[in-house]
Amino acid sequence: MSAIDQEPGSKDTGAGNTAQLEGRVSSAIRWSAINSLLQRLAAVGISILLARLIAPEQFGVFAVALVVLNIVLSVSELGVSAALVRTNDPVEEMAPTVTTLSLASGTILALICVVGAPWFSNAMDAPEATGVIQLMSIALVIAGASAVPGAMMQRNFRQDHKFYADTAAFVAGTAVAVVLALMGFGAWSLAWQRIAQNLSAAVIMFWLTKDRFRPGWNPTQAKELLAFGLPLAGSSLLIFGVMNVDYIVVGALLGTVPLGFYLLAFNLASWPVAAFSAPVRSVSLAAFSKVREDPELFQRSFGRALGLLALVTVPACVLLAALAEPLIRVVYGERWAPAAAALALLVLLGAVRVALELGYDFLASAGRSRAILWIHLVWLGALVPLLALGAHLDGIRGVAAAHVIVAVLVITPAYLVTFRPYGIRAGALGARLLRPFLGGVLMVAVVLGVRSVIDSELLQILVGGVLACLAYALVVFPLRHEVLAVLKKRATA
Repeated sequence: MSAIDQEPGSKDTGAGNTAQLEGRVSSAIRWSAINSLLQRLAAVGISILLARLIAPEQFGVFAVALVVLNIVLSVSELGVSAALVRTNDPVEEMAPTVTTLSLASGTILALICVVGAPWFSNAMDAPEATGVIQLMSIALVIAGASAVPGAMMQRNFRQDHKFYADTAAFVAGTAVAVVLALMGFGAWSLAWQRIAQNLSAAVIMFWLTKDRFRPGWNPTQAKELLAFGLPLAGSSLLIFGVMNVDYIVVGALLGTVPLGFYLLAFNLASWPVAAFSAPVRSVSLAAFSKVREDPELFQRSFGRALGLLALVTVPACVLLAALAEPLIRVVYGERWAPAAAALALLVLLGAVRVALELGYDFLASAGRSRAILWIHLVWLGALVPLLALGAHLDGIRGVAAAHVIVAVLVITPAYLVTFRPYGIRAGALGARLLRPFLGGVLMVAVVLGVRSVIDSELLQILVGGVLACLAYALVVFPLRHEVLAVLKKRATA
């Protein structure tokens, strides 16, 4: 068995070590949640400021470059850094080869972007984005160079260090963007902002990470790393396709106006994913990897993590879905009301995505990268024709329904089948999700009742939201200790 796939020793499976691990995971989740919240609030503020300084067409040029960069970034380090996160063996032998592969792949992809920028920009009907794409390709080199320090932070549950790096990146990027925007650099201001953010974060990560690894090469390990990492890189590319192909379908079949409504609904529906899934995912791969030798603990850890995620995700998703129409009318205005047709279904997709992303990390920790790749191949293959059919039958609501159908009826069963060797059964997971599900059903009933007796949409949101949350709290009250445990536990040395 390879160094990547071999099972770890028993050092983290004793009662004392398990409690220590739980403390480190809880601390990391808290730091990650704080980081995610502050970064999102700050991003909203700076986006409003930059929108007043930069012309809309310049944002469009940057958006084209950003699409290209995000596609390439999804495969930039070939997925090999995840091997450092999931292994429980000493990393000194593996890390130099990971460093070489990450840096080499980032550099090669950056060169491809520089050379191919004219073609990319012309293909997206934005030739003026060529130079911006070429500049932003520097981010690929920085990502490759900082992949190992980032992986070591994740492996060691140092989300506090990640918070410092992200904060430094925000401060540096904001300063660069505002100064250049005031000087009239337009889209280039946003491109240099991205470079400043990546470089600042990389510097802080290198500074805070004690382990230093120079590039090295072990052919045997390189083969094993690529066998594990390439399917993950392919899956990342497929995930990008799954989360963006609907925009292409809506734009091509329904037009730009419905696309605007759909984009607003999708972005709103993604908030629960970003708010709750992102902090947990920042530690889940490393946490699952620490306990995978103990089958019972490995199985139980997934069920518990899923239950905790459901406990906090369900009320947010239910409120978004049940109050979709008044929420959009009050916050965004009457002209955006058609977006509500897709929002409720897309919120359901968001809730399912939270569970599926946790399943992704579980399988990655078990070394099942090829299974992950196949699942996402099936996802994209099933999604495209159903999206087109949904758009034809019921507009943006039909597109949202197609997304949900594929995620619930195709991909969720695929994950459950892949979980079987690890003793994870649908019935056991259902038991974990029962109270949050019943609480969500009661929330829907409360909101519908409030909306039937109150005409004011603002009061529907306020009164319905408060009463629904109280109803949910009554149902899930016996599970309160699960959340309190995460909040109270402290990391120990």
